[in-house]
Amino acid sequence: MTRLAGLGGQIDHQEELFAGLEAMIEDPQGYGLFVMLCDDFGGLEAGQRALSLLRGAGCSLPVMLVAAAVAQQIFPEDRSEAVLLRAPLSAVSLRVGFEHALRERLIWRAA
Repeated sequence: MTRLAGLGGQIDHQEELFAGLEAMIEDPQGYGLFVMLCDDFGGLEAGQRALSLLRGAGCSLPVMLVAAAVAQQIFPEDRSEAVLLRAPLSAVSLRVGFEHALRERLIWRAA
C-alpha cells in the first residue's frame, strides 16, 4: 500500500473482499484502480472470481491481481482483463503494472 501511495495512488484499504467490491460497484467513478493481493483472500482463483464479479456488475475500472501463483506476469492489451503480477512484488514490476493498468489515464494527463 505504501508503494502504491508513493506512485500517486490514494488508497482505500479493505480487509474484507466483498466490502471492497461493494464499494467499487456502488461508486465506480470514485475509484481508478482495483488492486488485490490475492494470497490474502484465497489465491489467484479468488482474484479471478473478484474480477468476474466486478465485470458482471458492469464495473470497468482497471484491475491488478498480485499472487504467488502467477507464473508469468501479464500486461494485457484488453483493458477488461487484469494485469497479473507475481508476488512478492518488486518495485519495478509494481511500477510497470501500475502504469500499464492506468495507461489511458496517464496519456490524458500528459496531453
